[in-house]
Amino acid sequence: MKLVIQIPCLDEEETLAETLAALPQTLPGVDDIVVVVVDDGSTDRTIEVAEAAGVIEIVRFPNHQGLARAFAAGLERALQLGADVIVNTDADNQYCADDIPALIAPIIRGDADIVIGDRDPSKLAHFSLPKRLLQRLGSWIVRQLSGTRVPDASSGFRAFTRGAAFKLNVLSDFTYTLETVIQAGKKQLAVTHVPVRANPTHRPSRLFSGPSHYIRRSASTIVRIYAMYEPFKVFTLLGGVLIAAATAIGLRFLYYYLVHGGAGHIQSLILAAAFLIIGFLTMLIGMLADLIGRNRQLSEDVLLRVRRLELALRASRIGDSRPSDAREAERLLLRRRADGSQR
Repeated sequence: MKLVIQIPCLDEEETLAETLAALPQTLPGVDDIVVVVVDDGSTDRTIEVAEAAGVIEIVRFPNHQGLARAFAAGLERALQLGADVIVNTDADNQYCADDIPALIAPIIRGDADIVIGDRDPSKLAHFSLPKRLLQRLGSWIVRQLSGTRVPDASSGFRAFTRGAAFKLNVLSDFTYTLETVIQAGKKQLAVTHVPVRANPTHRPSRLFSGPSHYIRRSASTIVRIYAMYEPFKVFTLLGGVLIAAATAIGLRFLYYYLVHGGAGHIQSLILAAAFLIIGFLTMLIGMLADLIGRNRQLSEDVLLRVRRLELALRASRIGDSRPSDAREAERLLLRRRADGSQR
């Protein structure tokens, strides 16, 4: 089994060496461990530090493109390298690398497609009370929308199977953490979590400038990705609210019309009619969006097949006649034959 550990970086020359040094060199059940550093347009010596630590696989962006795109580029490179399991960790060494065996254990057992490290943010000393409350609220919202039970949805310490990495399409340019959990839930991937330890932080997060910025960007990401996978529910809810408001305003007009002989309040009637029309149009948009969503699912299936064919072709060109997917299929076939012979 091949394990690829990917590390998105942005100006991490001060902490990257410590992070790389803490990574395991060997693991039980793992034949090969490869480290991929994704440089998101760093302006310091991040690349030099990675090279000095012996990292060969470096994906470099010429300019800053955001954490989500760096994460997606790392997944793509890991797949190209033939990874069977992919672990993502941060370059600031906030996650304890000794917990990587526990992180990948459910995948090795075949119990999960995605494993997310639970830091138990309520006990993190460097988390302020507002940040703990926001994290708890955000994780609860993500659980409700995705149908998963992830207690720490914003944790970047996570592991993926090769198949799960193929199916995830990161669209946000802010952060991948919330989006990938919702996607995984909607795509029926098996998501679980394990407790992990967090190291003391060396600096505050550079992903957002403050709580209000984080809330605004995270909320827009959650709404966008959920509307993409459940457009009919979203637009039906919005349309239903507008129709309910139109009904309430219309009843108010009807009351004054019957009690006071119809004098005045014509504005209520106009407003009710406008809300009613907009509500029905919103529901109609939801139906159209749902049909478009079905086509998007077909497009994702086609993209999945194309990506697998591209990687298989690339593997064959570099001398591996049997790419990782083919080897995995052969292992499963031999296992099934062995199980049948034992019976």
